[in-house]
Amino acid sequence: MLRLSLAVYLGCSSWCAILGRSETQECAYYNSSWEKERTNRSGIEPCYGEKDKRRHCFATWKNVSGTVEVVKQGCWLDDVNCYDSNECVERKESPDVFFCCCEGNMCNERFLHAPDITFLGLCPHTATSNPFPQKPQLFSTLMYSLVPIIGLVAVVLFSFWMWRHHKLAYPAALVPTHDPGPSPLSPILGHKPLQLIEVKARGRFGCVWKAQLLNEYVAVKIFPIQDKLSWQNEYEIYSVSGMKHDNILHFIGVEKRNNNLDLELWLITAYHDKGSLTDYLKANVVSWNELCHITQTAARGLAYLHEDIPGHRDGHKPSIAHRDIKSKNVLLKSNLTACIADFGLALQFEAGKSAGDTHGQVGTRRYMAPEVLEGAINFQRDSFLRIDMYAFGLVLWELAARCTAADGPVDEYMLPFEEEVGQHPSLEDMQEVVVHKKLRPCLRDCWQKHTGLAMLCETIDDCWDHDAEARLSAGCVEERIGQMQRQAPIIGPEEIVTVVTIVTNVDLPPKESSL
Repeated sequence: MLRLSLAVYLGCSSWCAILGRSETQECAYYNSSWEKERTNRSGIEPCYGEKDKRRHCFATWKNVSGTVEVVKQGCWLDDVNCYDSNECVERKESPDVFFCCCEGNMCNERFLHAPDITFLGLCPHTATSNPFPQKPQLFSTLMYSLVPIIGLVAVVLFSFWMWRHHKLAYPAALVPTHDPGPSPLSPILGHKPLQLIEVKARGRFGCVWKAQLLNEYVAVKIFPIQDKLSWQNEYEIYSVSGMKHDNILHFIGVEKRNNNLDLELWLITAYHDKGSLTDYLKANVVSWNELCHITQTAARGLAYLHEDIPGHRDGHKPSIAHRDIKSKNVLLKSNLTACIADFGLALQFEAGKSAGDTHGQVGTRRYMAPEVLEGAINFQRDSFLRIDMYAFGLVLWELAARCTAADGPVDEYMLPFEEEVGQHPSLEDMQEVVVHKKLRPCLRDCWQKHTGLAMLCETIDDCWDHDAEARLSAGCVEERIGQMQRQAPIIGPEEIVTVVTIVTNVDLPPKESSL
């Protein structure tokens, strides 16, 4: 039986010559969404990229009842699947959305669906004689009669096996209540090509990739199937009304990839090249102005997360406790504006309802509040918000320890309590230090000589207070940081003394009073 291949031709006249790669890559460009707006946005797109990256062209299209509808055409980033492919060919049997990529100028102007293993090119196929002798007519009749029946039985048995396998592999408790949909069959998100580039971070719930979505970079957090509940929770938190805020990581979408035990759960967000606050502080010190900007924007994001807003423009925005605040979950934008990320453990509160049957002792041990380490949590909204504030106090300490505003030297970056319990503390280690000894990271004496840092130390002390009810709210922290930025000098105390000496040439009071 012969298989028919669908070939679709667009643009210029028919030809079969193989295109070579040139230094300047150009691709046929088309966007169906712009076509619907009755604007002429089809044509040629020049491809740009890094010098060591190869450039390709791509095309995506649909086959609706035999009618071909082009979705997009354009440039495609370095992809080993496209290497040395002069023709744009989709090899999959029958995907919902067809995709192909190739190398060479305008190689995506024509594209082809050829699921067979052998590919004879874009030119019309020529008829060839059958080299095999014909089978007896009775044998042919039996084959044509039995093959469809056998195939139908095989499909039914395979479908039943898949259903049974799915039931065993995924208990009902792991199936999300608001499932985003089936696994996509093509490498696109909403008809947009999404391509993984490199791993940027690994954590408890999987890894984070830098990826390319058309002409912009995005972050893709990939959860394995065993962490489906965390993926589900983070997706639901991002879907809550009013979760769009400058100081909360921007959410783009979710996807499922692969099937069965190889299922991967993707969560796509904005990408920030500077990474987490932890990564930044390891490699950099911060000035007084930078410290104020980072702390104020992080506090603003946390205050918005904690706030209950009944009259929000997008609907009722409930109060949300993060439950895993740490410098690793604070990301920095290019201008050092902070945004809160990672809502896998977050908990939202509805008016008049308790937290329910949630586990209290969650989060990162190093940042756990005393009441969490003791297992003595009052399962009410305010209790969870105060737990966040304890951890936020430790984040503020990390920033203060890497600030250049004080007179003394800036130490190498250390995690909170790293000096007391090392890099991998047990729960018992943290209980001993935080609960029984009531220790906190050291606030250095030289910080007290800087007006702003002294106010920050007081704020930190009020955030990690052993008495949960005495802790500051995130909104109060934001206000305090604004006050200390206005009252403290932007440049260091030594620079102020030098400037005043040159300009006035008068005796100056001691350094403490000059501040």
